[in-house]
Amino acid sequence: MAVPTLFHSHLYEQHDQAYCSQFANIEQAAASQGEVLIGAPGSIIEHKRAGAIYYARQYMGPDGTKLEENLGGPSGDEAVEARVERVRERIESTKSLITRIRALAKLGFQLADNKTFATMGVLSNHGLFQAGAVLIGSHAYAVLLNSLGIKAVSYETEDIDIARGHFLALSNVPKGGLLEILKETGINFVEVPPMARGMPSTSFKRAGATRFHVYLLVPSSDDSFPVIAVPELNAHATGLPYLAYLLGESQMATLISRHGAVSVRLPTPGRFAIHKLLVSRLRTNMLIKSQKDVHQACVLLAAMGEHRSGDIEDACAALPKSSRQVVRRVLPEVRKLMGQRHEGALSELEASLA
Repeated sequence: MAVPTLFHSHLYEQHDQAYCSQFANIEQAAASQGEVLIGAPGSIIEHKRAGAIYYARQYMGPDGTKLEENLGGPSGDEAVEARVERVRERIESTKSLITRIRALAKLGFQLADNKTFATMGVLSNHGLFQAGAVLIGSHAYAVLLNSLGIKAVSYETEDIDIARGHFLALSNVPKGGLLEILKETGINFVEVPPMARGMPSTSFKRAGATRFHVYLLVPSSDDSFPVIAVPELNAHATGLPYLAYLLGESQMATLISRHGAVSVRLPTPGRFAIHKLLVSRLRTNMLIKSQKDVHQACVLLAAMGEHRSGDIEDACAALPKSSRQVVRRVLPEVRKLMGQRHEGALSELEASLA
């Protein structure tokens, strides 16, 4: 099955500079917003109890259910009123942000689904991305497309891949660890039973029949896929080959959705692209996923080769010698996709791997 391309002449299309400037403004707003509101912004409501007024934020959760966040009371208490005013301001600023995000969505910018946004929101609120956790996989690819200011074929997925390259210095992890953090989304997350009996779980999913999963990943020291403890999150992760290379350089970027925006940590586009070529060789028995990996890599390589000189060279220079030959074996597939349409980028890649 061939991987689809959006444009006949090129693997991607550039967004107009004016739209990229609008996205940059959203990025600035997301970076300065502080705590992320989970779910739709909602509104402040009042409850009467024993003659006193108590406040709550009523909103639509990521699963489409109506939820309430208790804001305390009674009315008139200075601390309570200040808290309510802060939440009210966040609601209004998030609504303004969403209006701008909707306009960009119509222009082809990539939007995450509501469940993914809520998950990224609680991880951000607990400081995981600031501490070094990295979003990888197809959700990261969609965010990179927006960051690079390009439009290309995206890949729908309900898998969220969170990687951790080193110990995360966190200060507000609840006793239940990562599972308890995920439940703050309002989604009833549970641990996924492990493949091998007696082994700990390394992923989480919404309870019941679902394809919505969160995977915790760490680098493997070899070509195996070990289960490794992540004590600061009271969880376990799956070790992946080549992941240390991917996580060796990262940057903050902005994930947008119809519920708002959140700052997340991503691999740099160069390392993401080269890593995709590497892992495509791990999936030789999974043709569709392997083709998807190569296609995502080629889109990013084409954009970098034509608009970010040196990025491809830097990413290849950081490759371990043992991995270079693996990437070279993918070059015939890369040439088929990039060909004469992106000859400059292809030449830079080949020269960087020589």
